[in-house]
Amino acid sequence: MQEAFRILIVEDEPNIRTGLAKGLEKEVDGISTVGSVNEALEEFDAGNFQIVIADVRLPGDRDGLELLSLIRQRKPDTTMIMITAHGTVEMAVDAMRRGAFDFITKPVDLNLIRHQIAKAVEHHRLQTENKFLKDRLAEAGELPNIIGNSRSLNDVLLQIRQVADTDATVLIQGESGTGKELIARAIHDLSKRSLFPFVPINLGALPETLLESELFGHEKGAFTGASRQKPGCFEQSMQGTLFLDEITEIPMKSQVDLLRVLETGQFTRVGGEATLSSDVRIVSATNRDIPQLVEDGTFREDLFYRLNIIPIEVPPLRQRREDIPLLIDHFLNHFCVRHHRSPKAVDNEALQVLMSFNWPGNVRQLRNVIERLVVTVSGNSISSANLPAELSAIERNSSTGEILSLAEVTETAEKEAILITLAVNDFHREQTAKVLGVSVRTLHYKMSRYGLH
Repeated sequence: MQEAFRILIVEDEPNIRTGLAKGLEKEVDGISTVGSVNEALEEFDAGNFQIVIADVRLPGDRDGLELLSLIRQRKPDTTMIMITAHGTVEMAVDAMRRGAFDFITKPVDLNLIRHQIAKAVEHHRLQTENKFLKDRLAEAGELPNIIGNSRSLNDVLLQIRQVADTDATVLIQGESGTGKELIARAIHDLSKRSLFPFVPINLGALPETLLESELFGHEKGAFTGASRQKPGCFEQSMQGTLFLDEITEIPMKSQVDLLRVLETGQFTRVGGEATLSSDVRIVSATNRDIPQLVEDGTFREDLFYRLNIIPIEVPPLRQRREDIPLLIDHFLNHFCVRHHRSPKAVDNEALQVLMSFNWPGNVRQLRNVIERLVVTVSGNSISSANLPAELSAIERNSSTGEILSLAEVTETAEKEAILITLAVNDFHREQTAKVLGVSVRTLHYKMSRYGLH
């Protein structure tokens, strides 16, 4: 059975109000009309409206833009169409930022309104279907792109379902490559904010000089090269979710600025004077020990408490080995389709090696290995002989029990340390060299010596 669609028209001019109602009566299942914000809220709370058409200028101390915000707070999936006789670019941008579906100037073109209503009805139906499918997946314990059935992962999925439909701030902790961004996206997709943007930002990848501009935006001329006004991540994710990855890499000054936004819900663009409001949900992530950083004095304790309302710990792959076969099958299917390869399977001996490896780079490393095998193995069966040297060599060393010389032990440990650090840092050589405390040139020499290119 299809959902009935009803429109609430909020317009203080009786002739326009009546004309709109008469002109749109065949487009939907019911129409109500009111002339003020207070009447609109009373009617909206009493009825079941999917679409609201509201004039921006309304009598009283509250206007149509405030009505837009209030209705979106009550029912986020309501489609709002704003109309005005005094439209400006700034007003239109403000309306869209608050969640308006469209912004139309007077005199009202009835055919345009009808066209937008048809689009709004279709948009609303798609949203309803999407939410229904997400709810079904959540009830079944399934979340897109999160693969596994281990107890530790199911505990994480339970936490996601418990917190998703709230606005609570979440801190996701786990090693590199465990899928922290996937967890953040799942929280967003199952939340009431899923109809609005999910904006990820990697704080560790930005120089300190650009961080403030990326987070809060900047005005034209705020600094050299600022040729136009640019909205920051807080504006881009309005009414949605802002994912702050590698939150521990944020410098102390920016920690103060971020704390202020979290406490007040307000911020200012770089070079600007206007105070802007922030309506976003914050989900952050780190692979570091934040309490230790707080103790060391490099991360603010008050910011940690603000971010750590709901902590979620993502287990490393070595703690959920039973999920490895499921992940392998998923990645094999995905990359065979992506790279136009015939279907492939991993034989039992190769699977045992993959299952016994510790995966320091976690799911990301496993994904990279499977993609490499899909591209390089010509047959349909992947054997242990096809596995990368770092996997099979470590397996052989752990199983032979042979006595090695001190030099051999040192070389084996050095090779494994380089492999693990490369994997953890997503094979970024400069970062790997920094972590290992050697020059990039020395790292290249060691990689060549051990055949790791």
